[in-house]
Amino acid sequence: MLYPITVEVLHQVFSPHGYVEKIVTFQKSAGFQALIQFQLRQNAVAARNSLQGRNIYDGCCQLDIQFSNLEELQVNYNNERSRDFTSPSLPSEQKGRPSQPGYGDAGVGYPQMNNAAAIAAAFGGGLPPGISGTNDRCTVLASNLNPDRIDEDKLFNLFSLYGNIVRIKLLRNKPDHALVQMGDGFQAELAVHFLKGATLFGKRLEVNFSKHPNITMGAETHEYLNSNLNRFNRNAAKNYRYCCSPTKMIHLSTLPQDVTEDEIISHLEEHGNIMNTKVFEMNGKKQALVLFQSEEQATEALVCKHATTLADSMIRISFSQLQSI
Repeated sequence: MLYPITVEVLHQVFSPHGYVEKIVTFQKSAGFQALIQFQLRQNAVAARNSLQGRNIYDGCCQLDIQFSNLEELQVNYNNERSRDFTSPSLPSEQKGRPSQPGYGDAGVGYPQMNNAAAIAAAFGGGLPPGISGTNDRCTVLASNLNPDRIDEDKLFNLFSLYGNIVRIKLLRNKPDHALVQMGDGFQAELAVHFLKGATLFGKRLEVNFSKHPNITMGAETHEYLNSNLNRFNRNAAKNYRYCCSPTKMIHLSTLPQDVTEDEIISHLEEHGNIMNTKVFEMNGKKQALVLFQSEEQATEALVCKHATTLADSMIRISFSQLQSI
C-alpha cells in the first residue's frame, strides 16, 4: 500500500456497483484487508467481476477480491476503519478508549496474527455460523453459577475449550458471578456463543461480554496465562475445529495404555448415568468416548475430571460432536 486506503476510498471504488451497506477494514499478516457488504448479492457479483485485479491507484494497490463466508458484518463504530452506511448515528469510538480495534489488530480484537492462520485452517477460511469474528472484548462475565460447587479451576476446564485463559476471578460480592479473561476477542466470542444457556451444577449459565476490558491482577485473581493446561498453545487449528456447545458425549485422551472401560467408568460415574463407553487406539494412543444421559452430566464430568490423574496419567477431556458410539 503506497497510499492509504480508507473506508471513504473503498466506498468510492465499490459504490458505483450498488448500494454498499457496511465496510470493515483490518490488518492481517497477509496485509491490509477489507470486508464490503452490498445490499444485493448481484451487486457484489458485479463489483467482483468488474474490479478483480484492477488497481485502486495508478500502478499500485491491486485488488484481490473473493466472496466472504460471513452472512452479515457487525459494525459497532463509524470511523476511518469501519462504517455502517445504514446506521449513520453510530459512535465514532467507545467511550474512554481509542477508536475501534479492527478485525486484525495485533494484541486486541480479532485473532492475533499467530491465531489467524489457525482459524482459517480450522474453518476452511470462513467462520462457524453465528460467529461474527469482529468482537474485540477479551473478558466475559459468567453468571448464575452454583457458588457452592464452582471454583476457578472448574471454570478454567470449561472455558479453556474455546481459547487460552489469561485470568479468572470469582466476584466476592456476587458469589454466583465470575470474570474470565480469554486470550483474544475471537476466543471470547466462541465462549459466549457456545456456553450461553449451558447447564452446570443445576444452574443455567449466563455468559456475556464484560464491560471490563481485562481482569486486574490481585489476591483474588487466579492466573492462568502461563498454564501448560491451556489447550490452544498446541494444535490450535484442531482445537478450534472441535469447538461446540456442551454435548452428552465426552472424549478422553492421554489415557494410560492399559486402561480399561471399568476404570474409566469408576472415574466418571459419580457425575451421572453413563449410557455407553468405548475405548480405542488412535495413532498408538489410548482414547475413549463416554456417553452420558444428559449434557449437564457430561459437562459436570468434564469440569471436574479434565486434567485429573487416572493411573498416573493426566487425562484430557473435551466434548465430542458424535451422536452415538
